[in-house]
Amino acid sequence: MKRLRMDLHSHTWYSHDSILKPEDMVAACVRRGINCLAVTDHNEVDGAKAVARIAPFKVIVGEEIRTRDGEISGLFLKERIPPNLSAIDTIREIKRQKGLVYVPHPFAAGVTMRLHQGVLEALADAEKVDIVEGWNSRGLLRSDDLRAQAWALAHGIPFAAGSDAHTRFEIGSAYVEMDDFGTPRQLVKNLKRGVLYGRKTNLLYPAASVALGRAKVAAGHRTEAARQRRRMRVDIKTVWTDF
Repeated sequence: MKRLRMDLHSHTWYSHDSILKPEDMVAACVRRGINCLAVTDHNEVDGAKAVARIAPFKVIVGEEIRTRDGEISGLFLKERIPPNLSAIDTIREIKRQKGLVYVPHPFAAGVTMRLHQGVLEALADAEKVDIVEGWNSRGLLRSDDLRAQAWALAHGIPFAAGSDAHTRFEIGSAYVEMDDFGTPRQLVKNLKRGVLYGRKTNLLYPAASVALGRAKVAAGHRTEAARQRRRMRVDIKTVWTDF
């Protein structure tokens, strides 16, 4: 059976804080032996779809979604899920698309948008979480990753690895080696028998991403506010054209 090196957390330049073009992401994965990649741009799926169109390996269309309770990632999505819903409403949208619920960096120090602890516990108790990120290469502390792994095991939830790559240099820094899968449910099943590999990335990359993100947002990158402004411009143009 084919073996995969699967990374479930990465960002193209469709994310406000990434500079990674889809073609560069694919090339880096090929060079470093990553043959299953979830592309989880912030509040976007267009980047993931762009990678899926050109990649010679398995690509999971995902989205790292900002909820009112912290970030949740959806995997195997067909369409974008808007940000700023509650965690449970976001999960309903993921499940409506028959996707998987993936909790990124659940205990990472310094990540202000991680899922609120009480919400995480409630979702786990209600069996709403499919996968927990047991390793995030951008996380500051290994102890946070070990805590995530222990928490997942205690709750009977499989854990995975995410490079959280925003540049081509970060691709390959984290993955789970596991058997191939045909369905999302089979992914979850095979993940339980996988082997996690991970290393921490240079702190310069996250620092650069923060600066880049602020600059791109200031320039009108695809934030929700920018989407609203574009919709208003289209509506105004349509009204004047009809008139």
